[in-house]
Amino acid sequence: MENNLFEIALREKYRYSFKGQISTEDLWDLSVENLDAIFKGLNDEVAKSSRESLLAKESKDIQTLRNKIEIIRYIVAYKLNEVENRKKAAANKAKKQRILEIINKKQDESLQGKSVDELLAMLDELDENT
Repeated sequence: MENNLFEIALREKYRYSFKGQISTEDLWDLSVENLDAIFKGLNDEVAKSSRESLLAKESKDIQTLRNKIEIIRYIVAYKLNEVENRKKAAANKAKKQRILEIINKKQDESLQGKSVDELLAMLDELDENT
């Protein structure tokens, strides 16, 4: 996608049909399902508007539709990536928690394996440090 596609959309005041008319920045608030519905509508418009011809140049309207489609693609890809990143972060957090639990359990097991004299010595050492 061109770096300035969003700039073009803002300057040209692109509007999208969704429960009336919405702007480019409003697209970020929609679900991927709603974005997909807009995407399908735009693709239908492109199909109706463009008939393949060897002589006809692509009109500005067709280019606008193609720009809108690319914007929708970008936003959907971004949103899907966000979802995937949140899933990975949640999985990593759960794994980290599990590892910490195992570490605590092993530390407890290590303490349980010590003799009474060793445990008393550890308590005395802690008392001296406070």
